[in-house]
Amino acid sequence: MPPTMPPYPVLCYAKGCPHEAQYKIAARWSDGVTRELKTYFLACTECLPELYRTARVKKAACRLAAGETLGDPVVFELRRGARDRELVHRPELEKH
Repeated sequence: MPPTMPPYPVLCYAKGCPHEAQYKIAARWSDGVTRELKTYFLACTECLPELYRTARVKKAACRLAAGETLGDPVVFELRRGARDRELVHRPELEKH
C-alpha cells in the first residue's frame, strides 16, 4: 500500500490570517449540464463576516454566460473529507 499524506491544515483565505478555516463560503453554480459549488472563500470564525460580505460583492459583479446560473453565496461548515453535497449549510452565520 502506498503511503498516505498526513492531513494538512486548511488555512483561512483572509490576508495574513494564520487560523485554520472552519467554513466554506460558496454559491451553487450551473452551466445547465454541470452543477457544483463555486467557492469564494474558506474562512475562520473571526474572518467569516468580512469574507462573507466580500463574497456577496463579488457575486453581484459576476457576469454569467448564456445558460449559466449562480446562486447567492452561503456559508457551509467545513469538514475534512466531506464532499460538497455533505456540507452543512449554516444560514444563521449569513449576516449581511
